[in-house]
Amino acid sequence: MSAQRKVCVVVTARASYARVRSALAAVRDHPMLELQLVMAASALLERYGNAASVVEDEGFEVTRRVHTIVEGESLITSAKSTGLGLVELSTVFADLRPDVVVTIADRFETMASAVAAAYMNIPLAHIQGGEITGSIDEKVRHAVTKLADQHFVATDRARERVIRMGERPEAVHMTGCPSLDLAKRVAGGRREAPLAGRAIPGVGPDVDLTADYVVVLQHPVTTEHDRAHEQVLETLHAVDGAGIPALWFWPNVDAGSDGTSKGIRTFRETRPSSHIHFLRNLPPEDFLNLLARSRCIVGNSSVAIRECSFLGVPAVNIGTRQAGRDRGRNVVDCDYDRAAITRALDAQIQRGAIEPERLYGDGEAGRRIAELLATVELTHEKQLTY
Repeated sequence: MSAQRKVCVVVTARASYARVRSALAAVRDHPMLELQLVMAASALLERYGNAASVVEDEGFEVTRRVHTIVEGESLITSAKSTGLGLVELSTVFADLRPDVVVTIADRFETMASAVAAAYMNIPLAHIQGGEITGSIDEKVRHAVTKLADQHFVATDRARERVIRMGERPEAVHMTGCPSLDLAKRVAGGRREAPLAGRAIPGVGPDVDLTADYVVVLQHPVTTEHDRAHEQVLETLHAVDGAGIPALWFWPNVDAGSDGTSKGIRTFRETRPSSHIHFLRNLPPEDFLNLLARSRCIVGNSSVAIRECSFLGVPAVNIGTRQAGRDRGRNVVDCDYDRAAITRALDAQIQRGAIEPERLYGDGEAGRRIAELLATVELTHEKQLTY
């Protein structure tokens, strides 16, 4: 029997873990593969939910921890954090000697793992390339695509775009999005109360999870970082005025996060009677159970477009962060204006559950990705095709 391929997966944020969880399990359980799990960047920080602790609680062994985030949540600290990640991950790759590195999606931290692997002649596999959005994510995603050797894309249109970028068609695999694997698993239990009677972590009024509520997840937009404070206040007042309990998740580590966080703290201090409960993180399955049972999701997270289209959950997408991303019938768009958000939220709540769509896959992506990692020819050399 040939030696197992060493697959090094770099997880840099709580969302990245949720995106790749099923693939991690499939790689770990595959007889031809050895999983090396590297947790880095905001995935290690308590104020962003400490995804590393969730990973261990769910039975995964963390191979390395790499601290790379420079304090400040600004444009310059994002650049410096990426540079520090490149330095630290290079050392990790030299130590672990993986046969392939796997990086996820389009966050700025993914650039570090992609550049380090490319310059060290380690084949690189990229999950979720070929999509279109707003913000700096657009540049990062396509840059990682050009550094990657194997591409695991979520939609047919994404595959077409990656091939048009000059990538070899035989290296571009339509696997679907791994985050839908877990959504498929929880979809059948959506009538059950989420969290199985456990208390909701975080601060704010209790929310009855057997009754109506909405979920809010709003991140700063890197190209609009100086407006993050005013943007989150518009959403806060709209959600508060809607009169329905809300579960609001803390933003990620992008530039502008300080402004978003300041807006949340100010609102909490001045509106103690609000019906919004704030929390930092939940394990992926608990989070998706909350979503599946909710009346609507509000904000600018891609989960509203990916997982919620699969689950049939109405979504109010605000602003430009997801501009251009393929979306289903569950999504309505509006700007950062409290009146517009309120109207959209009211309409989506009245609309009710929506017929699920499989725009981003069928819930079998993790298995496909593991099998490809075990069988595809791994090379770090490539040329533009046209």
